[in-house]
Amino acid sequence: MSNSLWRKFVNVLMHAASALSVLLAVTALLAVLGYVLLNGFSALNTDFFLRLPTPVGIPGGGVANAIVGSMIVIGLATLFAAPIGLGAGIYLSEFGDNWFGDLVRYLADVLSGVPSIVVGIFAYALIVSRQGYFSALSAGFALGVMMLPAITRTTEEMLRMVPTTLREGALALGVPRWRTTVSVVLPMGMGGVVTGIVLAIARVAGETAPLLFTAFGNPFWNVDVAKPIATLPHTVYTYAISPYADWHAKAWGTALVLTGFVLCTSLLARRLGRQRHLS
Repeated sequence: MSNSLWRKFVNVLMHAASALSVLLAVTALLAVLGYVLLNGFSALNTDFFLRLPTPVGIPGGGVANAIVGSMIVIGLATLFAAPIGLGAGIYLSEFGDNWFGDLVRYLADVLSGVPSIVVGIFAYALIVSRQGYFSALSAGFALGVMMLPAITRTTEEMLRMVPTTLREGALALGVPRWRTTVSVVLPMGMGGVVTGIVLAIARVAGETAPLLFTAFGNPFWNVDVAKPIATLPHTVYTYAISPYADWHAKAWGTALVLTGFVLCTSLLARRLGRQRHLS
């Protein structure tokens, strides 16, 4: 076989292997989404979204408190992680070309690989055990710790993509370095930064392990961040391990709602990223 035919053969083989890999990945994703949709759609109704859970043996009820609780916890996590991650990312992008910047990058990469249950235990030891009670605040802290490295590294990469000529032009006009960063660099990269924050939210929205040690769950309405609170991932876990068929159906419905939230958040992040490239 000549070299030309061999190269064509290898090219076709690699294309086929790549297409097969994509097909397997998409098939696995569609299988999971389809199975959750098939089992969870029947549990969705108006009461499911608007009512509280009912006791065992009483039909009906919903997960309204868990939906609100997840929003509160994710909001607290974002309030904790976004400012710190944004500040750390700005430092790494503009002033982090030194040993300390390398250390921060290394620690952020290590933190992103820490198992979520370890983060939950850390939040339990730091907050819950000292306070003596579970709370939405400790859950927000745990999820915020998990969001922090993603926001930090995304912010750094997005700001590094801003052309250096813009920085040099602002500095040549006599603008201070900090003002250049705030007024020139950050607005140019804000689209990518927001995309990174949205992706970080999608990353932690379905985490259950940290919530077992922090939020703990609550069958009633609660908007007090200093008390235990219901969340969608914890509700799925609680209902799924129960021996009751009605709770199993509600677990599938809750899983479908949670999957839909993560999917919509990911689509929003992709749309924001596409708008940034078009602009």
